Amino acid sequence: MIFGGSADTGSGQRSSQIVGPLLRWLFPSISADGVDLGVLLARKCAHLTEFGLLALLIWRARRKPQRDDPRPWRWATAGEALWLATFYAATDEFHQTFVATREGCVRDVLIDSSGAAAGLLALWALGRWRKWW
Repeated sequence: MIFGGSADTGSGQRSSQIVGPLLRWLFPSISADGVDLGVLLARKCAHLTEFGLLALLIWRARRKPQRDDPRPWRWATAGEALWLATFYAATDEFHQTFVATREGCVRDVLIDSSGAAAGLLALWALGRWRKWW
């Protein structure tokens, strides 16, 4: 899904056709600059969310949890998940350099890896709260 979103269909021009009207409906007096900022924030939040979920899925695949899993949290497993999600973020941005309506940039890799780290930290905090580890 991430790879497909990196194509032309995931470009800012296309997503602004969805987010822009929604913002104008929610906030009728919003300026054009406000709409542009809202679209940018929505797109970057999507980056954070999708790479947070990717990191969680990688973590789960590497850990191979079982019912009532007594194993403690391992930062090494979380580090692997973070590294793999960051690597995929870099390849995703590289892919975007070949799409005419997209651009690849290091800033987005940092945003994506921040989302992956936030997802893993949220999982760790949830596990501590629920006494899973």
